[in-house]
Amino acid sequence: MVTSVPSNRKWLILLAVGIGTFMTALDASVVNVIRPVVRVSLRGNFASIEWVVTIYLLVLSGLLLSFGRLGDLRGHKFVYLAGFGVFVLGSALCGLSRTVTMLVAFRSLQAVGAAMLAANSPAILTKNFPGDQRGQALGLQAMMTYLGLVAGPSVGGWLADAFGWRSVFYINVPVGSLALWLSLRFIPNDTRTWTGERFDLLGAGTFTLGLSALLLGLNQGHTWGWNSALILSLLALAVVLLTIFVWIELSIHSPMLDLRLFQHPVFSLSVAGAVLNYICIYSVIFLMPEYLIDGRAMSSSRAGILLASQSIVMAISAPFSGWLSDRIGVRLPGMVGMAVLSAGALMLSGLGVSSSNQSIILALSVVGL
Repeated sequence: MVTSVPSNRKWLILLAVGIGTFMTALDASVVNVIRPVVRVSLRGNFASIEWVVTIYLLVLSGLLLSFGRLGDLRGHKFVYLAGFGVFVLGSALCGLSRTVTMLVAFRSLQAVGAAMLAANSPAILTKNFPGDQRGQALGLQAMMTYLGLVAGPSVGGWLADAFGWRSVFYINVPVGSLALWLSLRFIPNDTRTWTGERFDLLGAGTFTLGLSALLLGLNQGHTWGWNSALILSLLALAVVLLTIFVWIELSIHSPMLDLRLFQHPVFSLSVAGAVLNYICIYSVIFLMPEYLIDGRAMSSSRAGILLASQSIVMAISAPFSGWLSDRIGVRLPGMVGMAVLSAGALMLSGLGVSSSNQSIILALSVVGL
């Protein structure tokens, strides 16, 4: 149901949601640039500091579905506001950490808040924007995601140099508090009617643990060895738990995820297209730093400037793409977008040891578009 809100108020709702989106995206990327400083400060080793990044992504990914469903049942605004509180608290505790173990633990708490924010922000926007502006609103939210990913390394590096690495986490406290006040003040309260549905706790648990085992196995396979007993056990555990999750969802009255949705070709094919789309984009994000730094012997700062071209183009084009989909529908922009992405990937495949910076920027920009 779309809530009728005044025209000026819906943009304040977008501002509140946009700040939350920016913060979660920034914190997903900012720690990479301060890892060496944190390792020295907390006297950790490379393996332990890697968990500061890994735990955030594991917890965030594993809890998105659960908090999205909880928002459906208890109200998206309620879960969103609670998410800001948890995120701000986790950020402050990360800054106060005295050991790597403490930092990893509080980083996971921060990720819980990020999951609560990320899972409910699209629902809040779609409920408070009319159908002819929904694509524009979601496009602007996507822009905040890409701006956070672009700003993370540069902002994190500047804060760490100027005020120390703890300031990277402390800065979230005033910004998050402002966004919390905006959300409390301007996001309308949810209007819900009791349907008798209950939160699928067993489904949530098996999904979170199964997905976490899968992601951890895929993330650490290159470090622990793909044939190691630990990795094989994690992948087997993931298969078992996710199979149990599917069985649970097909057999209960109020499932965490209604698998009948996948009987609709538009939904199932859209999901498949999105998965392939993200595989392509994140393959580029994963491989290009290796090409630039190891293959071309570039410095990290120079490689970062070239890589930023993709996110910058994404941030610029996302709001326009959303606006365009409101006007002509989603089918044509989606098809053209995937064709352009394929062209960009083809351009990247032709890069070599002597390719110019202009060629690299152009190919990354086409992928970003």
